[in-house]
Parts: sequence; C-alpha cells; structure tokens
Amino acid sequence: MIQFLLNGQLQVVENLDPNTTVLQYLRNHQQKNGTKEGCASGDCGACTVAIGELAGDRIRYKNVMACIALLPSLHGKHLVTVEGLKDGDQLHPVQQVMVDKHGSQCGYCTPGVVMSLFALKKNHPHAERKEVEAVLAGNLCRCTGYQPIINAALSLQQTPQDDQFSRREAEWVAQLRQIKQQGSVALSDNTQRYFAPTSTTELARLLDRYRGAKLLAGGTDLNLEITQALKSFDTIIYLGSVEGLSVVEETSDSLMIGAAASYSECEALLEANFPALAEVIERIGSAQIRNVGTLGGNIANASPIGDTPPGLIALDARLHLRKGECERVIPLEDFYLGYKVTALQPGEYISRIEIPKPTADQLFKMYKISKRFDDDISAVCAAFNLTIKRGKVEQARIAYGGMAAVPKRALACEDALTGEAWTEATITDAMVALSNDFQPLDDVRASAAYRMQVAQNLLMRCFIETEQAEPLTRVNYYG
Repeated sequence: MIQFLLNGQLQVVENLDPNTTVLQYLRNHQQKNGTKEGCASGDCGACTVAIGELAGDRIRYKNVMACIALLPSLHGKHLVTVEGLKDGDQLHPVQQVMVDKHGSQCGYCTPGVVMSLFALKKNHPHAERKEVEAVLAGNLCRCTGYQPIINAALSLQQTPQDDQFSRREAEWVAQLRQIKQQGSVALSDNTQRYFAPTSTTELARLLDRYRGAKLLAGGTDLNLEITQALKSFDTIIYLGSVEGLSVVEETSDSLMIGAAASYSECEALLEANFPALAEVIERIGSAQIRNVGTLGGNIANASPIGDTPPGLIALDARLHLRKGECERVIPLEDFYLGYKVTALQPGEYISRIEIPKPTADQLFKMYKISKRFDDDISAVCAAFNLTIKRGKVEQARIAYGGMAAVPKRALACEDALTGEAWTEATITDAMVALSNDFQPLDDVRASAAYRMQVAQNLLMRCFIETEQAEPLTRVNYYG
C-alpha cells in the first residue's frame, strides 16, 4: 500500500501494478485528463505535473514528467495537477497570466506549461528571463511561438505569492509527515512487486531475496523500457527513500554525492567546483528530467554516450559500491568492463560518488556535441582535466564518451601532452595521438570520421579557450 496527496486529498493505493505510470493513473484511474500524453518518453512536457516533497516544515514543489514517473514513487508526496490549481472559482495566478497574455491556443501543451510555471512561481517568485527559459525548456509548444508564454511567465513577478498552497501548507505537511512515519512500503498486484526500503540493511535483504530486481532512482531511463519497449518488471526496488543515498555534502578534500540524489540537488555544489560539468548536466535534459534523474543512475546505466561519466573519469572520481555492510571503493574508470557491462557484483549497488575537489592549478573543460543544444543525446562528449605550470603540461587526464563501447580515457593523447609545452604544436601532436586511442563506430548519430574529427577539434578548442579571455560562443561551437 502507498499513500500520497493528490491536489490536497489523501490517496490510498493498493493491489495495483507498480509498473503503472503517474500519467496512466491520473487519466485511467482518476479521470484527470488535463494532464496530456504527447511523447511518453519525457521529451515534450505535455504531461508535466508538480510533485511536492517535505523539506523541513515546508513543501518544496518541482515540475516532473508524469509519463515516465512510476506511481509508487509518489508515496509520502503531494501530487498536483492542473485541475488542482484553481481555488474555488478563482484561477491560480499561473493560469490567469496564461489567459491574460494569450499563452494558449490549441491548449494541448497548456496544462504542462502551467504546471512548470507553478513550480517556477513556487521556487523563483521573481524569476528573470534566464530562469524562465530554463524551466520552460522541457515544454514544447507548436502554436504560440513561445513568446506569449514567456511573457506570461515574466508577468508572474507582479502576482501575489500567497495562494491555497501556502495557506494550507501546514495542514499538508502534517499529513505527509504522518504518511512518512509508516517507514518502508510495498505495493503489489500479486504478480509484480514494488519495495521502497528506508535503510541499507533492508535494501540488502531485498537485493538478496530478489536477485533480478530492477533498482529505481529517478527512472528517466529505466521507465522508458515500460513506456517505449512495453516491458513490465516483476520486482522494482526504489532507492529514493534509503537513508543516506540522497545526501550531497562537501568534505575537506572531496564532493560526496549520494547515488539517489537528483541532478537538481547536486547542481549548486557542482557549479561551485566544476562549472563545465554543471553546464553539461544542464543539457542532459529539461528541468523536469533533472529534477528526478540522478548522477548515480547516469553512471550505472553504463551507456557509452552517457553525459557525466567522461567528466567524472577525467576528474578521477571514485565509486563507493555497497553490498550489505561491506563497502569497496573503485575508480570510476574501472567500473566499465565492456558495453553495458559493469564491475557491480550480485547484490551490490552504487551508494556514493566521490569527486576530488579542484586544486588551484587545475584546468577543467568539458564539451558536449549533439544535434540539438538542449535535451538531446550526445554524439561525442569530451572532458579535459589538465595541470599546467609555467607553460608546461604537468598532468593530463582526458576522457571521451561516444568514441568507444565504454566511456574511456585517451591515454595516448595524455602521453603526448604530459611534460610538453602547452602550445599549438603540442596540441596538434596530441590530436594525432587520439587516433591511437579510439576507433569509433558509425551509427545514427554520427559517422566514425565525424566523431574522430570532432574529438580532435575539441582538444584544440580547449587549447584556444585557455589562450583567450572569453570562451567560444555557441555559434562558433556549432557552426
């Protein structure tokens, strides 16, 4: 049984297939059809809802794609849909501004836009255009040309912050706390099972009992197997409630990021220490995706074109792998054994990612090449971690994604740079050395020749950007 609030009303769900998405539940079980299905893959934003989670004495709302969120992950949370915004006969301010600024035409995308604006209003009541564009990047509209929607979002600065969600917040906090006191939960339809353990001890017990269980964190990749490949998983174990797995903290020499922490939750810490990595993470997907997707999931997925592993490998990140009470630490570069094959042992999972803090002499650059700038899979991803002193390269760690069956260091390129002067001639030699590191494949995203040319050019780009005050613009970058 799971419990959550839907537009302020308690919902108790039992005997339901845990593979059910939030979108399916809303439309098929609650007849709340304001939430639309567009792509069923987390791309278009038509299904955007807001999910509120306890944050001390407050509820923090975030916009999420309902089509790739599993219903049982709502336990102890507040799900808000477009139907729940209106207060009696009065439209919510985010609905009213869409009317006043003519932000809706056919209306299909409008509920999702409205819910993203709701999250924006709650988290950034005086948002400027940059915040507006960031929160709306995952909401596609084919009617208005976006400007009226942006105008509506900017006009929210003049609307009151007080609404029914602020007036009833204490009441809902009390309800959510009571639900949370249940501890671990489970949901089953007698065929498929879902578990949400709260301790590592219980997690270990479940992993030992259900050897083929699927681990769920953000689910932005795993849940596509349900919505796109039409799979149904017998056993799902949710990591988001396990104590300690969502912790994000800074020690004297490292950043520690729990495997179940979302990109949004670790964004500020990464931005402060590695702006180039944070910039690539911002392009992994929309705000709706970053609000639930996790760094741990991006690593465990073992995709050769995952966006974060090249940067983390270049930064010499280490993985804390746990099985029961036993924990071992390995370099991330040793985690990938082959295409979609990792070093995880049966019953073992990633608990934390440890990233050494930057040093004063460290230069870190990272680049992603994709057909679209936002919300697209990379063809090539490159990361350069260099220590340059007195014009000479003392140390180089370089890693690429999209160039091999796994994210991989460019060892020949590193050797061509280390100990040499940081000059264009050295870079040219290192570009040639890259051909000894990789033999990329042709696929739908890019040809092998294109990938190699881009990989070499990104090394030159790194050099050029260290020799001038301003980084190359996006126009220079993409042609």
